[in-house]
Amino acid sequence: MPTYAYQAVDSGGKRERGRAFAASTLALERTLGARGLLVLEIAEPAEDGGRRGFRPGRRREILEVTRALAALLPVGMPLTQALGAALHVGTGDVRAALAAVRGRVERGEMLADALAAHGALFPPLYVGLVRAGERSGDLAGAFARLAEQLEREERLRGRLASAAVYPILLSVAGSVAVAVLLVFVLPRFAELLEGSGASLPPTTAFMLSLSVALRRWWPALLLVPAGLVMFGTWTRATADGRRALARLLLAVPVLRSVRQNVLAARFARLTGVLLGGGAPLVAALDDVRESLADPVAADDVARVRTAVREGRSLRDAVAASPVYPPLLAQLVGVGEEAGQLRTFLLKAAEIFEERSERAAQRLATLAEPALIMLFGAVVAFVALSLLQAIYGVNESSFR
Repeated sequence: MPTYAYQAVDSGGKRERGRAFAASTLALERTLGARGLLVLEIAEPAEDGGRRGFRPGRRREILEVTRALAALLPVGMPLTQALGAALHVGTGDVRAALAAVRGRVERGEMLADALAAHGALFPPLYVGLVRAGERSGDLAGAFARLAEQLEREERLRGRLASAAVYPILLSVAGSVAVAVLLVFVLPRFAELLEGSGASLPPTTAFMLSLSVALRRWWPALLLVPAGLVMFGTWTRATADGRRALARLLLAVPVLRSVRQNVLAARFARLTGVLLGGGAPLVAALDDVRESLADPVAADDVARVRTAVREGRSLRDAVAASPVYPPLLAQLVGVGEEAGQLRTFLLKAAEIFEERSERAAQRLATLAEPALIMLFGAVVAFVALSLLQAIYGVNESSFR
C-alpha cells in the first residue's frame, strides 16, 4: 500500500501530523475518522509506480491483476471493490499503482485515465482496450481480452527466451574463440612467418593486419556496447528516439514483416472493439491513434482517419498504408461489403497475431544455424589463411 502524509485535528483542537499506509485517501480518511480525528489534508503519494526501473516479475503481476479483474467484474462486483481485491495480487510498485488508480476511480475518474498515469506498467495498448471497454459498456470483456492477450505475449516471450539461449551462448563462445585466434594465436604465427622470409598470401596479410589493429585499438571496441546502451536509452526516453526506432523496425527486411503483422493486429483489434461499442468509425480511429505507442503507426492512423472523414472507404485508406500488410486491406474490404466490418476486423486481429507469433518463433529458430554458419566461416577463413602461409613457407624452404 502507498504511504500518505496527513494533517488532522482531534476533538480538543490539537493538530496532528503523520504518515500512514492506506489503500486510498478515502480509506485513510475513514480510518482517521474512526480514531476521532477530523482530516484537514491528505498528501497523495507521487504516482511514479509505473516509472521506476525494471523489476523481475512485474509483467507477471500485471497479468495476474488483469486475470483477477477479468474474473471479478463479470460476477457483478463494483469496479472499486474489484480493484481493491486485485491489490493483494501485486506487490511493490504494482500495488502502489493500483492503490492510486483505485483512489482516482473513487473520485469519479475514468479507469483508463487513471491507468494512463502509470505508463510503464500499463502501456497505451492496455489503456486503449480498457477505454474501449468503458465506452462500450463491456469493461469485463475488455479485461478478458487483455488477459488473453497478455497470456499470449507471455507464452511467446517464454518460447523466444528459450529459443534464444543457445544462439546467445553460441555468439559469446564464437566471439571469444575468434578474439583468441586474432589476438593471441596469429601474432605467434606472425613471428615464425616473418623469420622465414617467405612472402605472405593476401589472406594471411589481411588477418595479421586485423590482428595488429585489434591489439592496438581494442579499447575502442568498448564503445560498441556503450553506444548500444545510449541508443536504447535515447529510443526509450525521447519522442525522436521512439520514432527513429519505429522507422528502423519497418526498414529492416528481416523485421519488417513481423512488425507489420504486430501493428496490423493492434489496429484491427482496437478498431473492432471500439466499433463493437457503438463508436462511429472516425471517432474510433481517433481513439486508436491515441492507444498506439508506435509513433509511425499513430501517424498513419491519423492519415487513415483523415481519408475516411473525406469520404474514402476504410479499405482504400488502409491499402495506401506502408505500415500494414496487404491482407488487412482485403479483409477490411470484405467486411465493408458484407456490412460486418467489426467481425472481420476482430478476425483479422486473430490472423495477424498468429502470424506475428509464428514469424518471431521462426526468426529465433533460424538464428541458431545462421550463427553456426557465420562463426564457422570466420574460423575457417582464419585457419585457411594460416594453412596458406605455412604451405608457402614449406614450399620456399624446398627450393
